[in-house]
Amino acid sequence: MTNQQKAAVSAMTEWLAHPQELGKAPAKIEIAGEFDLHGCRYYILKYKKSLLGKWLVGVCGFEDAETLETCGHTFSQMEPYDPADAQEKCKAMVEMIRQYWIERAKEESERQSSAGPFAGFVLLSTPEWDLDAFKQQLKADWGIDYPSTDGEQAEENDDKTTAVFDVDSMTAAVSLMEAPVPDGEAEYWANSNFMDKENALAAARNHTAHVMVAILDQMSEGRTRRQLGELYVKLVSTLLKAPNALGVYTNGTVWLPDYFIQVSEDLKEGALPLLDLVFVGLVKYEKGICGWTNGLRAFGKDELEIRDSQHSPQEVHELLLNVSSYLIKEDATLQDGETLGYTAEQKLHITRSEGVNVEGMSLKIEF
Repeated sequence: MTNQQKAAVSAMTEWLAHPQELGKAPAKIEIAGEFDLHGCRYYILKYKKSLLGKWLVGVCGFEDAETLETCGHTFSQMEPYDPADAQEKCKAMVEMIRQYWIERAKEESERQSSAGPFAGFVLLSTPEWDLDAFKQQLKADWGIDYPSTDGEQAEENDDKTTAVFDVDSMTAAVSLMEAPVPDGEAEYWANSNFMDKENALAAARNHTAHVMVAILDQMSEGRTRRQLGELYVKLVSTLLKAPNALGVYTNGTVWLPDYFIQVSEDLKEGALPLLDLVFVGLVKYEKGICGWTNGLRAFGKDELEIRDSQHSPQEVHELLLNVSSYLIKEDATLQDGETLGYTAEQKLHITRSEGVNVEGMSLKIEF
C-alpha cells in the first residue's frame, strides 16, 4: 500500500469515527480502486461497520497523485459496495460534495458582499460638535494621532462639522447633522434597550442633532473586520464623552454613554468589546423566548436567531453572545445543517432561512 493509500484509509477511518457519521472506526477497511476526476486523484474504499456486516463504499480524494493531505472530499453515503458500480457511486458522491462547496462559497460571497459598514449615530442635546476637542480626546483615550489636513490623509470642511481621515490604513468619517435622526428611528429602537429602556427612550426623545460616524473602508489590505469594528468603538466612545452627548443609536438599539464607554475599556485589555459591536434582542411570546443579534452582518456574518425557546432569557442571551464572540474572534462561518454545542453531546441544529426579527437571511439555532 502506498503512502497516499494509507492516508486515504486513515482519513476515511477518521471521518467514519465522527459522532455524526458511523460514530466509531470501521471494523474493516480496504482500498478497492482509484480514479482521476477534475484533476484530482480519488480512492474507492470499502469498509464494514462490524466484522460480520456488509461491505459499504466510500471515497477519499487528493489534489494530485503524491500529496498526503486530502482535498476535503472524504465521504460515504453508507451504501452497499458493489465492484460493478462502486466507481460510478464514488464519482456521484464527488460531484455532490463539489456542488455543496460551490453553494457554500456562493453563500459566503453573498455574506461578504452584503456586509454593511460599521456605522452609528451619536445623539446630541444641542447641534454642536467640537472637532478640535474630539482630536485631543481621541489622542488621550486611544493614542490616535489625528492626521494633519496638510496631506491627503484627512479632509475637513470649513466649519469643521465633517471630517474624513485615515487611521492605520482604515478610513473613518465623522459628520455633524444639525437635526434628529430621521423618521423617529432612534426613538423606535430605544425601546429594545431592555437594560435601561426608560433612560434610552429619554435620550432618543431629547436629542436635537446627531453625529454620524462610520468606518468606510471595509477591505483595506491586511485589515480584518474585527480591526474595523474596534476602531469604530474607539471613535464612538470618544464622541460620547462630549458634554452634549446623550447616547448612541447603533445595531438596533440606543446605548447610554456610560455603558458604551465602559464596554470599550475592554480594548485596553486586548479583549473584544463585544457588547458594543453586537446587540442581542429578546422578546417573550406565547410559545417561548425569542432572541436575535444585530451587528454580525458588519463582520460579513449572518445574524443569529433563536425561536420559541423554553430556556430562560438569560440563557438565550448568553448563548447568542457566546456564538457571536466565537464567530468574530475565529472569523468562523456557520452553515445550514450544521450543529454546535458546548459539549460533544450537545447538538444544537442550525437552519439558514429568511430572518424573522432581522432583515435578510439569518441562522436559526434550535435551543
